[in-house]
Amino acid sequence: MPTPERPALNVDVLRSAITGTEWHRVDVVDETGSTNADLIARAARGEDIAGAVLLAEHQTAGRGRHGRTWSAPPRSQISMSFGVDTTGVPPAGWGWLPLLTGLAVAHTLRESYGVDAGVKWPNDVMVGPRKLAGILAEVSAPVIVVGLGLNVEMSADELPDPNALSLSLLNHHADRTQLAASLLQEFSSRLRGWRLAGGADADLAADYRERSTTIGTRVRAILPGDSEIIGMATGIDESGRLLIDTDGTTVTVSAGDITHLRPAYD
Repeated sequence: MPTPERPALNVDVLRSAITGTEWHRVDVVDETGSTNADLIARAARGEDIAGAVLLAEHQTAGRGRHGRTWSAPPRSQISMSFGVDTTGVPPAGWGWLPLLTGLAVAHTLRESYGVDAGVKWPNDVMVGPRKLAGILAEVSAPVIVVGLGLNVEMSADELPDPNALSLSLLNHHADRTQLAASLLQEFSSRLRGWRLAGGADADLAADYRERSTTIGTRVRAILPGDSEIIGMATGIDESGRLLIDTDGTTVTVSAGDITHLRPAYD
């Protein structure tokens, strides 16, 4: 049974919070395999999922990049997916969506809780070396489904990975409903700028560079087949791809090019 420390999401509060935003529908389900998969399935059945938001109290088969799966105890996370209409935004700008989402999460956590959160390219929100949230974007043209898993009320032995972290372990016992509402409002604000610019505008790019835990560090990008690129991460291009300087030559990698991005110490 749910404990008093893990109250249910209040869908009425969430629906009130989206007034005047990009979102037109919010649903909360008790349990599902993957909120991303559910939204994509709804689109396959002919539903317009642009502006739709789906949250799950318990996600049993959350999906990460390259088919990785994870799960967490009921009501311990914000497990959320939303559909973003890409009409008018060229495909070159789509790669910024997971970066924008991570930046919005980091900004909200810093503003609301004083958490020193940063963004690791391409899809993680970090506090120091530990992962607080993960993001997955999947194309279901003309909509992109963006999924977020944010660890909120989770003990050390409940973490999905030993390198993970939760807000409660940082001594922040957040109201998940209020946090989700703030995130939806911040996502909407960032998406408006992204849509107007047809990708990343100057403010988004500058904010991302400021919060990046990757730019300015030496990295090892592991590619399929276990080949790798080692060098200094120097920036993000106009398509959201990572720029790596390898002995004076700049190599550009997209999120789809790599299986892992790790620090390089050699």
